[in-house]
Amino acid sequence: MIDQVTVDKVLETANSQIVEVVSDYVTLRRRGINFLGNCPFHNEKTPSFTVSPHKGIFKCFGCGEGGNALNFVMKHDQLSFVDAIKYLGNKFNIHIEEEEYSPEQLKQKNERESMMVLSEFAGQYFSKNLTETDEGKSVGLSYFRSRGFRDDIIEKFQLGYSPEMRDALTKEAQKQGYKLEYLEKTGLTVVRENYQADRFRGRVMFPIHSLAGKVIAFGGRILKNDKKTAKYLNSPESEIYHKSRVLYGIYHAKQEVTRKDRCYLVEGYTDVLSFHQAGISNVVASSGTALTSDQIRLIARFTKNITIIYDGDPAGLKASLRGIDLVLAEGMNVKILLLPDGEDPDTFAKERSEEQLIEYIEKHQQDFIKFKTSLLLADAQNDPIKKAQLIQDIVRSISIIPDTITRSVYVKECSTLLKVDERVLMQETGKLQKKKLEEDFRRNTPRPGSSPQQTPVRSGTQVAPTPAPSQNQPANPLELEEREILRFMVKFGERPVNPAEEESVTVGQYILHELKQDDLLSANPLYNKMMEAYDAFGAGTQMPALKFFVNNSDPDLSKLASDLIGKEHDLSRIHNKFGVVTHAEEKLAELVPKIVMELKWKKVKFVIKEKRLQLQQLEASGNMEELMEVMQELSTWQQVLAHISKELGGRTIV
Repeated sequence: MIDQVTVDKVLETANSQIVEVVSDYVTLRRRGINFLGNCPFHNEKTPSFTVSPHKGIFKCFGCGEGGNALNFVMKHDQLSFVDAIKYLGNKFNIHIEEEEYSPEQLKQKNERESMMVLSEFAGQYFSKNLTETDEGKSVGLSYFRSRGFRDDIIEKFQLGYSPEMRDALTKEAQKQGYKLEYLEKTGLTVVRENYQADRFRGRVMFPIHSLAGKVIAFGGRILKNDKKTAKYLNSPESEIYHKSRVLYGIYHAKQEVTRKDRCYLVEGYTDVLSFHQAGISNVVASSGTALTSDQIRLIARFTKNITIIYDGDPAGLKASLRGIDLVLAEGMNVKILLLPDGEDPDTFAKERSEEQLIEYIEKHQQDFIKFKTSLLLADAQNDPIKKAQLIQDIVRSISIIPDTITRSVYVKECSTLLKVDERVLMQETGKLQKKKLEEDFRRNTPRPGSSPQQTPVRSGTQVAPTPAPSQNQPANPLELEEREILRFMVKFGERPVNPAEEESVTVGQYILHELKQDDLLSANPLYNKMMEAYDAFGAGTQMPALKFFVNNSDPDLSKLASDLIGKEHDLSRIHNKFGVVTHAEEKLAELVPKIVMELKWKKVKFVIKEKRLQLQQLEASGNMEELMEVMQELSTWQQVLAHISKELGGRTIV
């Protein structure tokens, strides 16, 4: 376990450098005192994701996600608390001592964490086998060197070798305390009845990393000439690996992609290695799988500019055409580079220096309109029907683009290249867009008698359905007032309510005392949890309440705190009723009691309403004894309401 002092040090450092933490994943641009970017937790075209360096929080005003640096890393990379602390500690060079996992501790870890730990172990095992065993050196290392890869590239990407022995990894992993259950679930071991074998035996290994640099899966290439065996073999889908949401090399490329504001997309593992060896590191691969929207969105977190580099053979042409529309639909700027026939990115990069490679790419990459036009016109030649089909194909691609201005620019360019009236193209584009909107509407509109569809919310590399609101869960009638009280507690908790008094209670002490004495619990358990946490912490201390909540290791409390203070305003609409107040901190002696009284007033109003409903039911039942008792209670509550109304400046009692 990690001691609390170290955890606090990591949290404080990471939150003070939250812009640096988030910038590893999201392209941020300064906007006043804050930073703005596209949210990585949902698909958006207009930035609504804000990072506040002076508060140490992030907040998305589109999907509602928010919290501190730790929450961001945990949410984005789907890491446990401990793993996120380790990641941030490593990033900021904070030494973290932790005991090695014992078999008992390993059993206590959940399935996902166990699989992550096992994958890391397997990566180290394959890497050591490559460089420290005779078989690894003579077979695996000699292969990589025959392909021209330097030792620094082999080390950088943690390349490895899986021994020919049937169950070498399986036996070693079990010897170290790893369960066969997780060896099977990660796909490292194939388990049959009375049979266990390493999936990747006799292959050179390419570890696949998450955005945080954790090994989550593997690709293995066989070195024997066996037509019955697949040349490349990938890890199967698992709890920690979803191939449609992962790009090979993204961990090593993300910073350079952001810096260069462009990403090169290639097909295979060795393509990425060769580009890195040539000095170009803003490159990722789809790892032999068809390009997906999730993979494109992953790139979009770091840049909107992408160049697809594929082989010049028919398969490469087909892959390029398929990928174009996907990239356009995500609002990306796409260019295509088809290499000369017979070349692939791996061999092409090896034959050129960094300068020569960049120069060739810049000179030969084409805008998608020119690429499609030149490619398909050659096939159409003078056939008017084929030319019409070509125009329809390009118009279909243009109609997918979400940005209106970009669409109009492409329509104009298409009109010039294909010598077609611009108005005709605009009309056809509009028809296709209308058709798509109608299809989306029909798809998302529930049929009579059916339950409404749940909209998926994107979170990092995983997609989870948005839970439908419970029909049995009543709305919190005091939501607005309770949030306002919590907001004051978070922003001003350690401040004295009345600085003019020598021993004035703090805002936190006052709020907690007032709510406790009247037993005012919220219908929202999280609000009660926040109150209890601050009470236990010590509301009278001088530590800023904002720091306590934002740096809190409980992600729910940290997220709630960021939600409460996310917007840069001092007062909510509650206080606009009483006149304009410029700065809340200057009026704490007036505002803090007022917001507490507002809550009490609303609470009493709610109780009175319930009592009146109870009276109506009792009148119908004829129970006079209980009726008189409730009437007396109602009278008492009305007196309380009158008193509170007077305190609030005289309100009409209804």
